[in-house]
Amino acid sequence: MKIPSSTSAARRLVAVAGALGLAASLAACGEGTSGSTTSAGASGSASAGGAGGEAVGVTLITKDSSNAFFVAMQEGAKKDAAAQNVNLTVASGKEEGDDAGQITAIEDAIARGDKGILITPMSTGVNAAMEKARAEGLFVIALDTPPDPPETVDITFATDNRLAGQLIGKWAAGQLAGKKATIALLDLFDDKIVSVDYDRDQGFLEGMGIDVKDGKVNADEDETGTYSGGDYQIVCNEASNGAEDGGRTGMENCLSKSTDINVVYTINEPAAVGAKAALDAAGITDAIIVSVDGGCAGVGEVKSGVIGATAQQYPLKMATLGMEAIAKIARGGEKPQTTEGLDFFNTGVALVTDKPVDGVESITSDEGSKICWG
Repeated sequence: MKIPSSTSAARRLVAVAGALGLAASLAACGEGTSGSTTSAGASGSASAGGAGGEAVGVTLITKDSSNAFFVAMQEGAKKDAAAQNVNLTVASGKEEGDDAGQITAIEDAIARGDKGILITPMSTGVNAAMEKARAEGLFVIALDTPPDPPETVDITFATDNRLAGQLIGKWAAGQLAGKKATIALLDLFDDKIVSVDYDRDQGFLEGMGIDVKDGKVNADEDETGTYSGGDYQIVCNEASNGAEDGGRTGMENCLSKSTDINVVYTINEPAAVGAKAALDAAGITDAIIVSVDGGCAGVGEVKSGVIGATAQQYPLKMATLGMEAIAKIARGGEKPQTTEGLDFFNTGVALVTDKPVDGVESITSDEGSKICWG
């Protein structure tokens, strides 16, 4: 599943250029929205009436309603619902890993007679429910997390998570400048298979120049060997559940195995903040931390030096484009198409860092803060 270097470079340039081009049109993070408020594990609806034609029922199902990434996605969809004349219902699991909560929300959407579902799939555990929704005539779009297999849904609107991982991996390798890489990997789960988890982890290793054995399996690569700049050792693969406390606990477990860790990959920025706290408590201040998400808080962590580099994605764009697609289809329009050469619609990615590396396209934290989570 390795991507040839020429293809990766071309996709990287397109992705970064696309992200920069969003700056003028996308809303800045932190804007308030009208409509329902949704607590973790609950759901609410926001009726809308701006566009022509009959109102279309759409349900947005996120993994939780506390992670800022999913909050931005929910608020962006609520704000755009009026323009699309969409009756939007927002639901979520109680927390990362709550397959049952997402399955209930899917069943509710079917019973309600909605025309479509937007979902950030928790794991393969919700595949059967998504397939049932499609069989009942709903158009199902995955957001952020492509399901495994991709054809479980009608289409996915997402970041190229493999490329996001490769970008931070190449950056980390460049920062090491030939020094031995002693690596800690803080993944999402250790008991579920999720594409966003293995794509970011394995992409990071590919970006480092480390051979991966099965691109859909974490922790099967050789523990020692060579990367693009020299020797490496992988100390640990720990689950963080994408949370700050999970990141701290995972990092503490890694440090119990080695205090020589100088590169830390994290599934997202909350996990990175937790990892940094554990490193600081251990008196380690020079480890390179990389992550993926590019939220406004995460970009701030880049600016402050907590995170060395992060790959920025655009959840608001995922949600609004997905909702617009379902509304269009319900009114007789054409179905959206995947991005050429990919099995999903690519919503863009940009590397955010204030310490650029030659040959790795990036934007600064100041630039990233202007488009964070558009």
